[in-house]
Amino acid sequence: MSKPALLRLHRWITLVFALPLLAIIVTGLILSVEPLVQTSGIGGPAIEAGRVVELMKRYDPDGKARGLSINAASQRITLQGTNVPAIDLSSGEAASTGSTLSDVFLWARFTHERLMGQAWLVTASTLAMVIILLLGIVMGLPRLRNTLSGWHKATAWFTLPLILLSPLTGLCMAFGLTFQSGAPPAATGRPLALPDATRMVAASHELSHVISIGTRGGRMMARLYDGGELRAYAVTSSEVTALPRNWPRLIHEGNWSALIASPLNVVTSIALLTLLSTGLLIWARRTLRKRRPRADGSAGAAVVGAG
Repeated sequence: MSKPALLRLHRWITLVFALPLLAIIVTGLILSVEPLVQTSGIGGPAIEAGRVVELMKRYDPDGKARGLSINAASQRITLQGTNVPAIDLSSGEAASTGSTLSDVFLWARFTHERLMGQAWLVTASTLAMVIILLLGIVMGLPRLRNTLSGWHKATAWFTLPLILLSPLTGLCMAFGLTFQSGAPPAATGRPLALPDATRMVAASHELSHVISIGTRGGRMMARLYDGGELRAYAVTSSEVTALPRNWPRLIHEGNWSALIASPLNVVTSIALLTLLSTGLLIWARRTLRKRRPRADGSAGAAVVGAG
């Protein structure tokens, strides 16, 4: 396929998926800072398991909650799967207002994973992003100039490992590829009750380091920060065991090291946003230039390429 044909395909795939890609990239940028926000709060006051269990039983006496999320920075817990608002650990009362930042992260995650409630649209857009990047690579090394097109190409080539790794790991997550070093232990029997699971986790880890505890895949699991890394643990009545690392998820979410991976994800999101915006600007400028009449009244010659 000729370079003009590759360029035309590169351009039209971008135009078709421009709006979904914009939403995915912007929400990805928001989520890039979440690990830094989470780790900044884990050094706060200790959280007592007895206090958490007491509030759990007060607000969910029938045990309908499917999970528990802990915000150590604001000293609040949330019972997932119930209509109960966030609960203040100090006062024991339902918080009158939610955590604005937590709400933003929650909205960003839902939009990033299920754009307009459609997970397939996110997967299709992510696949389109990979194709767009690969088409750019196939077109070969560019001539770097101090122009809009030059900056577009320079951004793509100088950040290529980051901007290619991000959608590729996203696709791995979408298709269930974990590249785990070992098989996770099989879930056996009925999952542990949430209050009991909370006590088990608290016996071996600080609850202020815990992000969530809940049922997933037929087992009780906890997600907590251990040495700056967000790890998943299986919780049973006898032990709390670290699960094999899901490397695509760790890399994509920047949870393998908040202090390093989170800033890298911010750079990646900014680079992708720059590529999308400059690519659309290049296309718009060239489209307007083609339609602009010449002084003699004839239409201008067509210009090939959109970056």
